[in-house]
Amino acid sequence: MPLSVTESMPQILFIDDEAEIRTVVEQLFRLERLRCSSTANPGALLKQLSAEGYGQDFPGIVITDIHMPAMHGLELMQAIHAIDAEIPVVVLTGYGAVSLAVKALQQGAYDFLEKPFDNTHLLEVAQRALEKRALVLENRQLKASVARAQQPGMRILGQSPAMVQLRSVLDAVLDAPADVLIFGETGCGKELVARYLHEQSNRREHNFVAINCGAIPEQLIESELFGTDAGAYTGAEKKRAGKFEFANGGTLFLDEIESTPLSLQVKLLRVLEERRVTRLGSNQPVALDLRIIAATKTDLKQLAASGAFRADLYYRLSLVEVSLPPLRERRDDLMLLFSHFALVAAARFHKEYQPLTPAQVQQLQQHDWPGNVRELRNMAERYVLLGPAVCFGKTDTTNDGISSLMSLQQRVEAYEKSLIEEALNQYHGSIKDVMQELGLARKTLYDKMAKYQLTRRDFLE
Repeated sequence: MPLSVTESMPQILFIDDEAEIRTVVEQLFRLERLRCSSTANPGALLKQLSAEGYGQDFPGIVITDIHMPAMHGLELMQAIHAIDAEIPVVVLTGYGAVSLAVKALQQGAYDFLEKPFDNTHLLEVAQRALEKRALVLENRQLKASVARAQQPGMRILGQSPAMVQLRSVLDAVLDAPADVLIFGETGCGKELVARYLHEQSNRREHNFVAINCGAIPEQLIESELFGTDAGAYTGAEKKRAGKFEFANGGTLFLDEIESTPLSLQVKLLRVLEERRVTRLGSNQPVALDLRIIAATKTDLKQLAASGAFRADLYYRLSLVEVSLPPLRERRDDLMLLFSHFALVAAARFHKEYQPLTPAQVQQLQQHDWPGNVRELRNMAERYVLLGPAVCFGKTDTTNDGISSLMSLQQRVEAYEKSLIEEALNQYHGSIKDVMQELGLARKTLYDKMAKYQLTRRDFLE
């Protein structure tokens, strides 16, 4: 799989058949705190840039000599651009080879330098090329993010820093063949995250299979996961595929993984490592190509230290570990989530959604939400179905029903933010409709959205 961008990844790949030049160039870039890797082997460089190496995540540039015995520089440039046409390639030409330099530019070279080159000029060209590459990668990430936001299916709402970071991690591993461990309190949305990973990945056309390891009796969970052959035990009259086989090609979600019996954990570990499963009563293994996503509300590392969970299974599952923040730690997302759930409920129940009063907004903000997002969703649905009085009870209407614990500025901002969120939700992120609804100029609306960390793509259908 392509490597992710890391501090150890070189920013500059330099190729020249002269060892002295390679040494000088490496030292030059090192003095400028730029990571450089050099080689005389074009094949090795192409392997680094291939899908098995850095792939299209490569955050750097290539500088290559034109005249090399193993491969001509222009031929190498064409091979590089076949991997990723937007990797800047700087070519080095012999003195006076202007026609060759022009040909290189025509074929897609970023720039050229004549040998012997000036060190300052080389650094300037390399810096410009690196800046261009950084813009290309940033643009790709933005386009991919917008495309995912516009796709049907699961979306993860929220603009709090914790949720922005969460989406960044998830998007980085969407198509990677890596198992994921999700940690979070009950009601935080662990299955939502698992479904998001599945539906936004290249496995979306295959099955998403969820199983709660704590809800199945210990004597049945093995047959549920691994399947059975006819005659495997009394009552097993025919062959039956287990959850692993049913999820083949797709995603298997193991919720409450901490509830898995110790006797089963060693068998589960073997399946994860070998990517093969053998039905009970059979000797014929079935090859698996699937992603495993496990979820837990307890600290598996602590359980492993106490002997209540296998440490080797924990480390196998936690190649990518994701922590979901409880709702009380992301209060900036409360109104966005409440409005979203309420509007969905209004459409389902054929009811009208009444915007919250500032007093009701304050009640939401002051609640600790022990049931997390699940509790908030239930409250939003109850609000739409039964009305504000049943949902919120009687509220103190002194000072327009707004808590005296808030300053005037806080009251105004809380109310303003809730109105903008509700309008964005109502019009599915249409800036033009929100401007008309709220009577705001475009720049004013954008300024207020930036102030409250609201982005329209969170409200797109």
